[in-house]
Amino acid sequence: MNEDNIDKLFKNLENNFDIEVPDSNHTHRFLGKLNQTRSTNPKLVFKIPYWKPLLGVAASTVLLIVFTITSTKQTPNSGELADVSAEMANTQNYFTSTIIEEFSKIRKVATPEVQNIINDAMKQIEILEDDYNSLKNDLINSDNDRRVIHAMINNFQSRIDILEKTLEEIKNVQQLKHTSNESHITI
Repeated sequence: MNEDNIDKLFKNLENNFDIEVPDSNHTHRFLGKLNQTRSTNPKLVFKIPYWKPLLGVAASTVLLIVFTITSTKQTPNSGELADVSAEMANTQNYFTSTIIEEFSKIRKVATPEVQNIINDAMKQIEILEDDYNSLKNDLINSDNDRRVIHAMINNFQSRIDILEKTLEEIKNVQQLKHTSNESHITI
């Protein structure tokens, strides 16, 4: 708006401004009415989505781990599958990209109702990541023993399995909720 329009606006509203000071117990009465409205109309209850920041932290942690694993600045003997051979590098890239994709799917369907399922999955993933770090040391010490390589691949597969099962559980809970809502509507 240019200055002429602003001046006109204030001239039009000149005597219409509310300059009254509210009573001393105004805040108390307002909060009482607000709480009464909330209790009579449950749709007005404000919910803070606590799961969004947690999911963001979890996704950031996974991305950080994945970028660390797939970093091009790996030391020659860092204990990664990619250090074993080009085929293992491809395998590692496949698994990390699949894990990222599964996390993305979970993030898209996450709701507060399924946050406990997601938290449980994150705890299991953290345990597997700790195991993987231990396997990296074993790979260095064992001079690329095939059993350790196989265990590392199984670790990746276990993480993917957990994420897929979590996604299935989330969809089952949401479908059950949807089905129960439909039965309440038809009754």
